[in-house]
Amino acid sequence: MQTVRYILFFLFIGCSTMNSWAQKEVRSSKMAQPQSSLHKVYLDSANSYKQSDIKRSIDYITNSIAVLGKQADKKSLSESLVALGEVYQYHKQYDLAITNYKDALEAHKSTRTTLLLGEAYILNKQFSEAEKELQPLLKIEGLKSNQKVSLNENLGDAYRGLGLIDKAVAFYEEGLIVAKKNQISPKVADLNSKIADTYAQDDKLVEAGAYYNSSLQLTEGLEPKRAVQEKEKVADFYNQKSQYGAEIELRKKSLNELKTLPKGRTTKKEARGDFDSITSQRINYKIANAYIAQDKYDEAIPYLKESIEEAGSENDLVVQKDATRKLSEVFEYKGDYPKAFETYRNYVSLVDSLYVQKEQEISRAALFNREIASKQNRISGLEQERELSQSKYDLAVTGQQLIQESNKRQKWIIYSLIFGMILLGLAAFFFYRSNQQQKLANNLLALKSLRSQMNPHFIFNALNSVNNYIAKSDERSANRFLSEFSTLMRSVLENSEEDFIPLSKELELLELYVKLEHSRFPEKFSYELNVDKGLDVSAFEIPPMLLQPYIENAIWHGLRYKDEKGLLKIDVKPKGVTSLEITITDDGIGRKKSSQLKTQNQKKQKSKGMGNIKKRIAILNDMYKNKVDVAISDLTKEGSGTKVVFVLRKD
Repeated sequence: MQTVRYILFFLFIGCSTMNSWAQKEVRSSKMAQPQSSLHKVYLDSANSYKQSDIKRSIDYITNSIAVLGKQADKKSLSESLVALGEVYQYHKQYDLAITNYKDALEAHKSTRTTLLLGEAYILNKQFSEAEKELQPLLKIEGLKSNQKVSLNENLGDAYRGLGLIDKAVAFYEEGLIVAKKNQISPKVADLNSKIADTYAQDDKLVEAGAYYNSSLQLTEGLEPKRAVQEKEKVADFYNQKSQYGAEIELRKKSLNELKTLPKGRTTKKEARGDFDSITSQRINYKIANAYIAQDKYDEAIPYLKESIEEAGSENDLVVQKDATRKLSEVFEYKGDYPKAFETYRNYVSLVDSLYVQKEQEISRAALFNREIASKQNRISGLEQERELSQSKYDLAVTGQQLIQESNKRQKWIIYSLIFGMILLGLAAFFFYRSNQQQKLANNLLALKSLRSQMNPHFIFNALNSVNNYIAKSDERSANRFLSEFSTLMRSVLENSEEDFIPLSKELELLELYVKLEHSRFPEKFSYELNVDKGLDVSAFEIPPMLLQPYIENAIWHGLRYKDEKGLLKIDVKPKGVTSLEITITDDGIGRKKSSQLKTQNQKKQKSKGMGNIKKRIAILNDMYKNKVDVAISDLTKEGSGTKVVFVLRKD
């Protein structure tokens, strides 16, 4: 975009010799006033819908830019872009907020916009960029008191993010002096709290405790929601210091105050998401955890049950899941195994429901991102149209001069063609780059969706193994299997959000999975896991849950139907300098015979797990240049046994 502006600038300079008639036309065009009143109305409407309807808010901002016309006033354009950045920032679209703030600063410099850009950088974890943007403001004389406080607070946040604790505290204290001097009470409380956070981050717990006590007292005179928010933060600090009694007392106060507050949207003065995460079900869950830390299980149980009930009524599956799992563990600690088992079954059911909810959220997020991208492209198109319109006007004036000056006509035509080709080339380049970026974003979204589908599929198949013990009333084996299965599931859930995990961790999960299956079918197969001693396994990474479906097929469709005891082998060995080979072999009945044993209904259905794996491998190879190769073949010429070979390459 910057290159296009340079080209238009040179076109404008080339037209500086226009005749007096053309000069009058230019002055007349620039004298046309924008519809400032309508522009203001659209911006006010956008601000009124900023919290409740992001799409409508963006539409109003788009209209505010459109009414400015092709010769837009730079300051008015900057106001629209700032408003758009604030909408994106409120809805946590920080990259888009940063882009629009930078465009606004390019159109018109202002201290407020610079402060907003610095804040957006901090929220996006770009602390070095925030420091670079905010430092020059320290040299400006005559800043308003609230701007001085915000500047020092933002610089404190930036240095805290960079790990420079002393600098962070120094700027927070400077902002605190200005806030006290000008009686900006909310900021006095906020800065005391942030100084406490910074000291706690540096393990200076005594200093942190003093500032937290001060922030607690200061917030009592502010909005009730802010007071509850501070109590919860200090309670977390008490938890960090293992002061569970003080933590429980403070959380109980928060719980009582929270019940007196009216339910509704947060106000503009409240940071969106900060207070929304403080709920009665979450506080009850934390109180229960504090009691559990003191081995007071009977006191913890009522709070866990209350948390589960409230989370269920609020459709808060995350807290409901965690509280249910914790309640199962408490029953287990108390030796009440029937209740522990029943509660754990509820937990497994909630995990399944949570995965379904997450898939729906991913789908809605994809649709939302597409709509927002479309609206942002429309705004960018308005800016480009205005710039291109100015270019066309300048070229038209140049054409008038070329008619009057025939000796320069050919030169101007050539220049125009050259500039047109450059513009066309630039347009093609930006279009190509946009398509590549969109392709990458689509691949990442599809990969995340496939990965999230893999976990419920794996959980469903693995839970089938528990049914066998339950059916046989083999309580000891069932308990042992559930214990090992819970260990496996905990690791699977921890890795579910990662694109790649260390190969060593994947092999540990595979060994635990094969051990579980072997405990169910000890008479059907034995297994071996062989890793070449000269191989540096830690140097390789692999997508999680990539190997497990092939091992599952080997056991369930190959070895399980074999008359005599079979063998499952997993061999890991180097292949060249930058690759390794993972071979999974079984001497089962083979793919052809396994297919013949399937029922007609099974033949109509395709393996969800294997189809999922093929899609994941295709996407990964597209993104990372053929990182994984998979080959499946029969182990013998007669068609018995199966061999799967993975070739994994380093980045």
